[in-house]
Amino acid sequence: MTNTTTGALATLPSQPLPNPGTATPLSEAAAAPDSPGSFPIVGIGASAGGLAAFEAFFAGMPKTVASGMAFVLVQHLAPDHKSLLAELIRRFTPMPVLEVEDSMTVAPNCVYIITPNHDMALINGSLQLLAPGAPRGQRLPIDFFFKSLAADQRERAIGVVLSGTGSDGSLGLRAIKDAGGMVMVQTPESAEFDGMPRSAIATGLVDYQLDAKQMPARLSAYVSYAFGKLAMHADKPVVINESALKRIFVLLRSQTKHDFSQYKPSTIQRRIERRMSVHQINQIDDYVRYLQHNSDEIQALFRDLLIGVTNFFRDPEVFEVFEKQVVPMLFADKSANNDTVRIWVAGCSTGEEAYSIAILLQEHMATLQQSYTVQLFATDIDSRAIAFARAGLYPVGIAADITPPRLARFFTAEPDGGGYRIHKSIRDMLVFSEQDLTRDPPFSRLDLITCRNLLIYLGAELQKRLMPLFHYALNPNGLLFLGTSEGVGDALTLFASLDRKAKIYQRKATEAGLSRSPGRFLPAPHTGQATQPRGAGREVFSAKLPLRELTEQAMLAQVVPAGALINSLGDILYLHGRTGMYLETPPGEVGVANILKMAREGLRPALSNALHRCVAQQEPMHIAGLHVKTNGHFSRVNLCVRPVATGPALAGPESESDAPLYLVLLEEAQQPEQVAPALQNGAATETAAAQMRTLREELRAKDEYLQSTLEELESSNEELKSSNEEMQSVNEELQSTNEELETSKEELQSVNEELSTVNNELNLKVDDLSRLNNDMNNLLAGTGIATVFVDHHLRILRFTPTASQLINLISSDVGRPVGHIVSNLVGYTSLVSDAQAVLDTLVAKDVQVQTTDGAWFTLRIRPYRTLDNVIEGAVITFSDISELKRTEAALAQANQLARLAVVVRDAFDAITMTDLEGRILAWNPAAERLYGWTEAQALQMTLRERIPPALVEEAMQRLQQLSAGQVLALYPTQRLTQSGQTVEVSLLATALIDAHGKVYAVTTTERLRTSDT
Repeated sequence: MTNTTTGALATLPSQPLPNPGTATPLSEAAAAPDSPGSFPIVGIGASAGGLAAFEAFFAGMPKTVASGMAFVLVQHLAPDHKSLLAELIRRFTPMPVLEVEDSMTVAPNCVYIITPNHDMALINGSLQLLAPGAPRGQRLPIDFFFKSLAADQRERAIGVVLSGTGSDGSLGLRAIKDAGGMVMVQTPESAEFDGMPRSAIATGLVDYQLDAKQMPARLSAYVSYAFGKLAMHADKPVVINESALKRIFVLLRSQTKHDFSQYKPSTIQRRIERRMSVHQINQIDDYVRYLQHNSDEIQALFRDLLIGVTNFFRDPEVFEVFEKQVVPMLFADKSANNDTVRIWVAGCSTGEEAYSIAILLQEHMATLQQSYTVQLFATDIDSRAIAFARAGLYPVGIAADITPPRLARFFTAEPDGGGYRIHKSIRDMLVFSEQDLTRDPPFSRLDLITCRNLLIYLGAELQKRLMPLFHYALNPNGLLFLGTSEGVGDALTLFASLDRKAKIYQRKATEAGLSRSPGRFLPAPHTGQATQPRGAGREVFSAKLPLRELTEQAMLAQVVPAGALINSLGDILYLHGRTGMYLETPPGEVGVANILKMAREGLRPALSNALHRCVAQQEPMHIAGLHVKTNGHFSRVNLCVRPVATGPALAGPESESDAPLYLVLLEEAQQPEQVAPALQNGAATETAAAQMRTLREELRAKDEYLQSTLEELESSNEELKSSNEEMQSVNEELQSTNEELETSKEELQSVNEELSTVNNELNLKVDDLSRLNNDMNNLLAGTGIATVFVDHHLRILRFTPTASQLINLISSDVGRPVGHIVSNLVGYTSLVSDAQAVLDTLVAKDVQVQTTDGAWFTLRIRPYRTLDNVIEGAVITFSDISELKRTEAALAQANQLARLAVVVRDAFDAITMTDLEGRILAWNPAAERLYGWTEAQALQMTLRERIPPALVEEAMQRLQQLSAGQVLALYPTQRLTQSGQTVEVSLLATALIDAHGKVYAVTTTERLRTSDT
């Protein structure tokens, strides 16, 4: 970066624009030549609702000032429809807007639009169009372009995610951040569709969340700082002094509990410079102060330091080697029932690599047609990444890294199209936990450790510390899988290379052990020659060993009267001869007989010294003239300690060890001769000299004894130190086991939380079902329809309260056959046979039945069908039709009366009806024709008005006779017409009787008399 923002516009034609302001105008920028490829390139991705976001973005960009950037717009476009996006964007920016052609070179201050039905990549500063690699609906052009942008432009890459559905762009943003670029995202609240913005924000890698119209100002400020002012001093990078760096490490460690002081300085400095560019801070001391007052920035820097670019089956060639070579080795010596395959994925980030390995293991077990116990421990220091990995939900972009068969077998698409979720069978194989590789205890007894693309960020010293740790954690012949840019360094004595290109190593067995200096969790060393712990050889020789023969052979060779066969510790294996003068059993509990503890006074120091020297030099040791206290007096004893050969010829076929043995010989020495008294005075000087020599010998022996004791003490200290180191190793193993248990506890807590969530959901469903059940009961009771539910065997399952009035049911009848219940139905005894017929034929049956109280019901028997159309019994309902029956009777009666009315209406004779008081109640058409009054007029009249006065009394008497129930024969009489004319008629009168036998009216049939009648 040697150019400024002003000189990044060489390829633009001059465009004179008014009011250039204080910044570089486009016309001047166009004339300033500059080296190609030294300007930032902004990739802008959008989907649904992207047009409005694009318009807001370019509308907010200054029209008169050269931005010094190139803009590449990637949108989800219909493959068979010509895009109008270029024409629309030209309305909002004076910059040239070009639809991309293959191999088009990117120039600053230009806008490039992706061509429909193509994927687009940036290679060496030029845009390349490619045929889509995925079917329509599964394409992720934004992720595809962002990844190529990051790889080509590194820190000059800028990614912007605008409105859209789905998760396209999220994976690409991670690549841009890892390359040192910058990321902007539209705020979900301002986006028409917030799927893509929310997915990008969920990665935790976003530098700015802004409205689309606010982005250009912040983008220009960032570019002006990062590629303008600092670019002029590119050969003089920001100086990050050691003091400031240490303060930053302290702040990070105090808030995040992680130490970055041993990471590669170049990585740390690059990340810090990027954060300074985001906040436009020039001095490192100012940035330190900003960190001190802003805890959120510490978290942002922490996340930047932990950016892990990973994906499923990353480096496919390497994973192919891993699948063919490593995976079979993991199961080669394992038993499906007893053994466990243990794998540690260190630095797992968001879990893609851990799940990839689990998928390969699952496929191999399917090939073997055996099920093994597999434990994968995936760890990382980023809690957000671990939480993401535990969820197992990944964006749809992973389809580009996973074959369709694997995607279909091991993943489930989310219903809303929000991504793919790993299958539970794979998820259950992994345990995710937060762990600091450099600080926390490692896992142990592992068959495989994968630590890919983590070591490249660590310093050399830290890498050297990790290699012995990996060696310690692995089983014999365990495997180590590193990234393509990593290696074991100087640890070639610990690991052998299986595949140099794929970076697969195998653990070596080392005799000297591993140094503990790299870290407090590494196994202890063995300093010098291993020292046998005290008492270790006490049970080397069992009773089966022919100790007597061995001892006797050695004794016969020396012809000594008393001796003992011992080991290097003095433990007595066999005694020969009378040794009671020299050895005595110590008081207290008698464990293993040790000759040093049993030696009498005067013998023990010399015996200990001689044994120690014999063990060290493997040569016979002789000490003469020892004064040993035996039975109250001192005796002179000669001592000899010599090594004994224990080869196969002597030890015999039953010997269990070749541990060295030693023979102790004890022989009584001759007493010095008594000298004559005459010679005593002359020999006094010689005697004194002899005593002095004796004292010197004893003093020398005691010095040797003290020296041997000191050496034994040092040896004991070495043994204790070794034991202490072993105990520390055991303690670390217990700590590792405890860590695994804590991890399992976290997983169980997570599962418990999931079960709690499921339990809450089930409780809600139970409440819903309870409410629905209550609603159903109230509905059935409210309808008044008696209903009985029976199963296949016609046993009662449920009934409504109304049913108990028709069939004598109580709550305890549930479960009883319906045929056992006494019913209140009259004349209907085929309920059981009818219900069974419905179950057999699945044909519904309807029957009208009557109860003992006279009510009528329609009995319907229907099959009981579940939602899955399965017959699980029958439903018997009773619908009350009593009112309908009454209506039918009334209708029948009305029909009968209607038929009689037709007879009356159409009769030739005049028919009338009067009540018992003579009021006219009915008047047929023949009466109208005969007498002239209409029906309406006649109904207003009485019998007296239509009878001649002379005949009224007679007529009223006849009416009285009829009301009394008498029957009158046909008789002649006279009646008046409307015109007042008297006509002669023949009259037949009949009394009408109600249901109670009482006369309520009289009807007459009147016919005009002629001369013939």
